[in-house]
Amino acid sequence: MGLFSNQLANVIEWPEASDSVLFWKWQNKEIKKGSKLIIRPGQDAIFLYNGRIEGIFEDEGSFDVDSEIIPFLSTLKSFKFGFNNPLRAEVLFINTKELLVKWGTKNAINLPAPGLPGGMPIRAFGTFSCKIAEHDVLIEKLAGIRQTYTVADVKERIISNLDQLLMSWIGKEGRDMFNLQMDAAKIADGICSDLDMDMRKIGISITDFNIESFSYPEEIKKMQEKAAAQAMVSDMNKYQQMAVSDAMSKGQLGGGSSVAGDMVGIQMGMAMGQQMVQQMQNNQSSPMQRAKFCPNCGTPTNGAKFCSNCGTKLG
Repeated sequence: MGLFSNQLANVIEWPEASDSVLFWKWQNKEIKKGSKLIIRPGQDAIFLYNGRIEGIFEDEGSFDVDSEIIPFLSTLKSFKFGFNNPLRAEVLFINTKELLVKWGTKNAINLPAPGLPGGMPIRAFGTFSCKIAEHDVLIEKLAGIRQTYTVADVKERIISNLDQLLMSWIGKEGRDMFNLQMDAAKIADGICSDLDMDMRKIGISITDFNIESFSYPEEIKKMQEKAAAQAMVSDMNKYQQMAVSDAMSKGQLGGGSSVAGDMVGIQMGMAMGQQMVQQMQNNQSSPMQRAKFCPNCGTPTNGAKFCSNCGTKLG
């Protein structure tokens, strides 16, 4: 790439910046006298000379290369436009935004589980966030050999490590294989730490990692639904008794603030009414217990209403 004083000025910019690209290299073009550098919001511009960083420019705006950029470059600050000697230089545009990416396991992961000799196959889905963290490392590991680096490249590297990380973090602390969502946050935190450590080797940071869901085989889902239904039926009587008791203690039976609340109150009231009617019927059907001997004279009563000896009313 050459710098020549006798050619038309050009513009150094990243005109098609996208949230799917982490960096893009402007190269194989001529920086001429009067050229402009344009930095858009969410971008940094890094001038490179012989693969080494000469200057990093972070402020957005339009800048004159001759007067506002070259004086701040380490090696090239003494360069004056007007020389006809060619000069090789590159400009690396960095996307400084934190990028959100969706992920999902490519294949089911077989996790060891009690009663399943072959393991339980599950899939997992979620999101992660990434951004460029270290310019020097990025240039050394990637920018020297790549024209651009995309979110798809980051995702491919992460997915290649994800199966082993999921197996490792799910297997810790004796987690319940049939209720992994309960520990999703802890599993995700551990994976995020490991992924960040790996990606920083190429100058990229993983700032967040989330597991939105675990997907079980259809047979496992049916078993879970059946178990949940059985548990609900067995606990229904206990739940109704507790609900009635709670409503009575608060004096709020039938006093819900919504249609759903009123319906619950009506149902509890009906349950109470049924219990009271049943209790009254039981009391009415119970035979009256009478004394076997007259309390006045001691004569056997034989179930009579009055004593046959002294005429005392019994029961």
